[in-house]
Amino acid sequence: MGSRFDPQRTLSRRPDLPFISEQAEAGQELLLDTCVYIDGLQGRAPDAVADLVNIRRSNHSTVAVQELMHSVGVLDPAHSGTRRVVRQIGVVVAGMPAHRVFTPDADVLGRAAHLSGILCRLQGYQKDARFRALQGRVLFLQAQKLGFSVLTANVSDFDYLLQLIPAGRVLFYRRIEL
Repeated sequence: MGSRFDPQRTLSRRPDLPFISEQAEAGQELLLDTCVYIDGLQGRAPDAVADLVNIRRSNHSTVAVQELMHSVGVLDPAHSGTRRVVRQIGVVVAGMPAHRVFTPDADVLGRAAHLSGILCRLQGYQKDARFRALQGRVLFLQAQKLGFSVLTANVSDFDYLLQLIPAGRVLFYRRIEL
């Protein structure tokens, strides 16, 4: 990954991004961002997301598994809702078919770390946002390498990635505000 990916300037959000429509359509295989699982569990994913996941072949990344399991570890065991949430996340992870779960390779991890560093510098990410930024970059490059489209509600991070690597493929959805 060379300097061509480094525009040396802060990036801005763009208005013309590929959002899914209310009518799901067949197309390229998907790699699901962690937010897809979380929004689904919280009832914040629109019906079009479930329709799209049912129509297209959905794939999973160990990046998302890692983030979901991190959520389990962060939850307060004394909170009354923790057991239910942990069970739900367990069902989601156990429901991922093994042949559809992909682990990023060393090439993807290295390129994602470089890209993440560029974006952290350009966008002025604070320390707490840097880990999240790295995980999103890994998912983006993993999807690109596998020929998948990332499905996500994370507009700002993935818009920046598309600006740096226009060949990547991302489909966005808008969360339901509860």
